[in-house]
Amino acid sequence: MNGMLKQPSIEVRGELRYAEPLSRHTSWRVGGPAERFFRPRDLRDLMTFLSQLPVDEPLFWLGLGSNLLVRDGGIRGTVICTRGLLNEMAFIEGGLLRVEAGVSCAKVARFSAQQGFSGGEFLAGIPGTMGGALAMNAGAFGGETWDWVAAVETVDRRGRHRLRQPADYRVGYRSVSGPEGEWFVAAHLRFERGQTQASQRRVKQLLARRSETQPLNLPSCGSVFRNPPQDFAARLIEQAGMKGVCVGQACVSEKHANFIVNRGGARASDIEQLIQQVREAVRRSSGVLLETEVHIVGEPDGEAVDG
Repeated sequence: MNGMLKQPSIEVRGELRYAEPLSRHTSWRVGGPAERFFRPRDLRDLMTFLSQLPVDEPLFWLGLGSNLLVRDGGIRGTVICTRGLLNEMAFIEGGLLRVEAGVSCAKVARFSAQQGFSGGEFLAGIPGTMGGALAMNAGAFGGETWDWVAAVETVDRRGRHRLRQPADYRVGYRSVSGPEGEWFVAAHLRFERGQTQASQRRVKQLLARRSETQPLNLPSCGSVFRNPPQDFAARLIEQAGMKGVCVGQACVSEKHANFIVNRGGARASDIEQLIQQVREAVRRSSGVLLETEVHIVGEPDGEAVDG
């Protein structure tokens, strides 16, 4: 499939691998191989790479690999990984904070507080990158990403770079839709002037709260289900008696029922099966059909990508 990518005509300064195990790049530590796996050196390298791809090449973007379940068969096409890359962050004209897609949300929270701005503290509770936060309007502790977005930068599959405004997108609870065939590479955030010490103290409090209430000692994806209106998924899951239930080494956390943890050796299929069991148990118990917050992608094990 798309063997063109294995030809030396593809010029990159970053790293291009084949049949790369995605279990190395997801926070659940599960997932089959990426047919192709690209880590760009910088934004210019990414734009050059995209401009050389076949027009029908499937693309998947990966940050810290949280909020994501990659099936055991892996992902066909090219996975573009921004983790540890596209990591520039600086103030620009108008007092906006420009953050590239690979910067972790926790780092944004700490940096903005250190610089005397408030509003971004909630980002300390999001276990992902700015690119992922933009794509799903990630939120925590009462804050949501797009509440602070003044503009975004995107690239398309031809490698063209654009500046877009919030009005170009439809933003809802954990959902964002906009121009087709474009991906976020940076955000321009407008935070409020505040007190450095107060903001830093708030970030520390939120990080401590996250540590106290979430099972951070075991691999997970973050919250598995969206909270239904006027309720909490964790409460409904616990009420349904699903806390501690396991499929293989995938278990509903005893610490926070909206987390599924990998106790070591879990497969993606175990996690997906457990997700369905939890949904059905909650439906029987309360009549609520929970919607997944985690994105489930890739091929079933029987249709494994061979690279």
